[in-house]
Amino acid sequence: MNLRRWTFFATLGSVALLLGAYGFQHLGGMAPCKMCLWQRWPHALAIVIGVLVLASCRAQLAWAGVLAALATAGIGFYHVGVEQSWWEGPTSCSSTGVSGLSADQLLDQILGAPLVRCDEIAWQFAGISMAGWNAVISLGLALIWVMAARSAR
Repeated sequence: MNLRRWTFFATLGSVALLLGAYGFQHLGGMAPCKMCLWQRWPHALAIVIGVLVLASCRAQLAWAGVLAALATAGIGFYHVGVEQSWWEGPTSCSSTGVSGLSADQLLDQILGAPLVRCDEIAWQFAGISMAGWNAVISLGLALIWVMAARSAR
């Protein structure tokens, strides 16, 4: 395959993942957590990169697509670790302990807590959460981007 085809498929993959995320949010009523939103930004960047590569046929830009796909995969794997309690997530979207907090501090923490927590799995398929699927599929997209970058040789 050539640069254009590989780039098209990599870009289409990010478009599909973003559409899926927005579908779960707006049609399925599943509000995203903070880390879910973080995973969307590299896909949006990959789409912009894809459009630029398709418009310019500059294979060097495809390496930026590799980085974008790896970035969202990394965030996705980090998110899976938070969901599985392998490590703590950001305190702004994960549960935290209450030891050492005064009643006022505890009330502030409760009132300031987000509605959607990063350490709870909202949906999963085949035992893999949305964050996990994003990570796995994004690794595949990174490989497609590599093929796009290498196809110009």
